[in-house]
Amino acid sequence: MSLPTDDDARRQTLFWLAATAIVLLLGIGLRYPWPADEPRFAQVAREMVESGQWLFPTRGGEPYPDKPPVFMWFSAAAFALLGNLKLSFLLPSALASVGTLLLVHDLGRRLWNPQVALFAVLVLVFTPQFLLQGKVGQIDALVTFWITLGCYGLLRHFFTGPHWGWYFTAWAAMALGIMTKGVGFLPLLMLLPLALWTKNPGHGDAPVWRWKLAAGVLVMAVTVALWLGPMLWQVHSIGSDTMVAYRNDLLFRQTGERFVNAWHHVKPWHYFFTQAIPVVWFPLPVLLLVFFKPLLAALCEDRRLKVLLAWVGLVLLFFSISSGKREVYIFPALPMLALVVGVLWTKVRAQGLGGRTSAFFQWFLYALAAALGGLGLMLRFSPERLLRKAPDYAELIATLAMPLIAMGAALLVLLIVIRRRDLLERMAATSLTVWVFVSLLIWPRVDPYRTPQDMMEQVEQQLPPGAELALIFFKEQFLLFSHRPLTHFSYLAPVDQQERNAWVWMREAPNRQLLVPTDAKLDCFDVAKAVSLGEAHRREWVLFGADAMRATCAAPARAQRFVYRPDIRGVLP
Repeated sequence: MSLPTDDDARRQTLFWLAATAIVLLLGIGLRYPWPADEPRFAQVAREMVESGQWLFPTRGGEPYPDKPPVFMWFSAAAFALLGNLKLSFLLPSALASVGTLLLVHDLGRRLWNPQVALFAVLVLVFTPQFLLQGKVGQIDALVTFWITLGCYGLLRHFFTGPHWGWYFTAWAAMALGIMTKGVGFLPLLMLLPLALWTKNPGHGDAPVWRWKLAAGVLVMAVTVALWLGPMLWQVHSIGSDTMVAYRNDLLFRQTGERFVNAWHHVKPWHYFFTQAIPVVWFPLPVLLLVFFKPLLAALCEDRRLKVLLAWVGLVLLFFSISSGKREVYIFPALPMLALVVGVLWTKVRAQGLGGRTSAFFQWFLYALAAALGGLGLMLRFSPERLLRKAPDYAELIATLAMPLIAMGAALLVLLIVIRRRDLLERMAATSLTVWVFVSLLIWPRVDPYRTPQDMMEQVEQQLPPGAELALIFFKEQFLLFSHRPLTHFSYLAPVDQQERNAWVWMREAPNRQLLVPTDAKLDCFDVAKAVSLGEAHRREWVLFGADAMRATCAAPARAQRFVYRPDIRGVLP
């Protein structure tokens, strides 16, 4: 099959960009924020709008030090515009993913040709991690956009330049990336391979390497200072232990200490290569291995590919050094790898290779469609085989039968209709189709099982008139569905300290009650006198009234309490 002409490639790219943007927006408003991260960021955004305090993100009225504020600013801006978190919390990730697609396409077109641009876009569309991150309310799609913009600016300057405007834009983008999630500086690693494989042009052409490059550091510093300066000044002015702890946690513990001495998500050094990449970047590792010789030949003759692939390797090495590892950490490297694969596939197609690989993946896609449809049929006609393995979700699993059957049938028909199209197009079409069904049919069915909405309604029915409510050992989603002010005792404090502060709080006034999960080990309350409210997020929750308080309780190591008063009604109906 011959390569598409430039005009054909442009038309096809426009189609795929539009289709992907539509799929990224599908499902918005059909589900609430889900654990673990979405409720946290949604609640922080909500509190920014409610309180008007945008400099210090808060969670339940307590400063939230885990991440810088830029993603929360975008989420809060969407919420302020739309007035409903259910509609707004997914928008930043969706729009950032569209922006990343546009940057990758433009790089492919400028550095190579429209065919490479088309194939790079298709690679992103069918790689599982890209659409997954684009359709969740997490921070990684936005930081990936900033990092991709940083790479874009550097590549425009060094390979199509000099373009000093784009070069300094890259440094500003890195600063915004740092203000989104500390690793926004990753494009700096690209300067190493650029120094190896790009030189100043001769014959009087304008040089790309000049002392002027050092001014990029100033651009980054000034951009970060627009946020960091006011934040540090306010912390100094307020001077409270809470604000000082926020500053130190954000600037030191959540950055350097988290990298050097991670306290969760601890994985072996090879985790990304042996466990994460084969799954979240499938089938890219397979394509790179199968076409290793054409890739090696392309690297020998194209310094642009060397720079991109070397940068991807440096990013993977950087994150492999830390003991703390999650799949999303390597997500920012995917857009540049997509360009590498786009160039590789263009060369493979031009050389008439890839027939067997295309046939293999065609049958793989057929098998995937059959497996999805078969799983739906099993749930429809023989559900007991699966339900006994997950009894807690038996009702939910049973409702997924028809969507899975429909998804499998639609995929089979689609794959037959487009069987003569390019392999990358078939895989991209499969990916988009799956996400259409997930967004419109599966998400709404799963949603009631991923939120505590029903349980919070029970709390309202159980509490007597005028009662005050506090929580310990809780997650942010309970704040999202609150119908009343909620007191808590520092989300970051140990559970025993939260409990002792709660005991003191309950002694201060009558008609106060405490919401607690049963897996919290308590010393100040009699568990036998708790009122059960049922389960939410695989944990049983109970209410403690004054009669459940023990006569004495050790004083808390530190007196802390925060009150969250939701001022906007109907946010999560």
